[in-house]
Amino acid sequence: MSRLFSPLTIGAQSLGNRIVIPPMCQYSAIEGKPTDWHLMHYGSLSHSGAGLLVIEATAVCPDGRLSPFDLGLWDEESGAAMAHLIHSIRKYSSIPIAIQLVHAGRKASMSPPWQGRTYVKPDEGGWETVGPSALAAKSDPGVTGDGKTAYQTPKELTKTDIRDIVEQFAEAAKRADRAGIDMVELHGAHGYLLHQFLSPLSNRREDEYGGSLENRMRLSLEVFKAVRAAFPEKKAVGMRISAVDWFEDGWDLQQSLQLARKLDDLGCSYIHVSTGGLDDHQQIPVGPNYQVPFAHAVKQAVKMPVIAVGLITEPVQAEAIIGTDQADMVAIGRASLFNPHWAWNAAMELGAQVSVPDQYLRSKPHLHKNLFK
Repeated sequence: MSRLFSPLTIGAQSLGNRIVIPPMCQYSAIEGKPTDWHLMHYGSLSHSGAGLLVIEATAVCPDGRLSPFDLGLWDEESGAAMAHLIHSIRKYSSIPIAIQLVHAGRKASMSPPWQGRTYVKPDEGGWETVGPSALAAKSDPGVTGDGKTAYQTPKELTKTDIRDIVEQFAEAAKRADRAGIDMVELHGAHGYLLHQFLSPLSNRREDEYGGSLENRMRLSLEVFKAVRAAFPEKKAVGMRISAVDWFEDGWDLQQSLQLARKLDDLGCSYIHVSTGGLDDHQQIPVGPNYQVPFAHAVKQAVKMPVIAVGLITEPVQAEAIIGTDQADMVAIGRASLFNPHWAWNAAMELGAQVSVPDQYLRSKPHLHKNLFK
């Protein structure tokens, strides 16, 4: 029997298999609210056959968005729009749905990647960014060919600001619950605000939120505790982390293991292990499975389920990761954008079964009569 297609329970949520569609920003929202693009995009992925679908990074406040075109859950209007999206999907799919909550910090107010990833100024629809310290995402913010700055130097957050952000995460989690979301994932990776507080490269504070590892972990743990208290106990709350900065004297695996153990002790439902994203000077040896060893290291240190990610593109590759206990789940991101039925093909290749809508039952290949449940 395929281990990739074996069931798994996270909190009280049952997953039919170990395939996760991870959060992938679409940069297609209007004032934080989903559009018809999101309905088409997530409607398609809801029939992917994956065990879990995670909605893209969704900001807990307007200035926490990665770009002016990102989803948000900061007021009743955005909450109602998200509820409409979830309700529309639920008419035709029972796939478990999580949402990733984020504050982008100093990496906020950027243009979409296909427009060059440059800072969007306030008079262009952007805003002033914030961070743990007044340090831009690069030591030298840099200037693009058209004269636009790549990153803005952020305003350093006050302790009052930090308390407000913790509360914003909790309120966003409540809206996610009311919208019908099954699980919450906190974004502590890829150089966004929680990661910025974790890394000594971006956090130069001298108060209780900076300096020692304990202090730099404080915000992530406060956000987790606040969201866990705000979200129904039966529903899972997980976190995504960057295990390493891929940069000298930055956040590293040993610090990640300590954070993971702290989250495990607090009852974190799962941990999603990625890497990098904090500094553009990072040196990443990209290749198949390049991030899986970090997920494996974390898995050996915690009890909660671990998601591996990073150029996992082939069914036998994913099966091997689960089969050798390197991780409990695998995130199939770009490969699922390229082929929304990746899980169907994986089930066919691995001799497993996958659930599909009744309307698609007749698409079953002639030589694979037991493919569909």
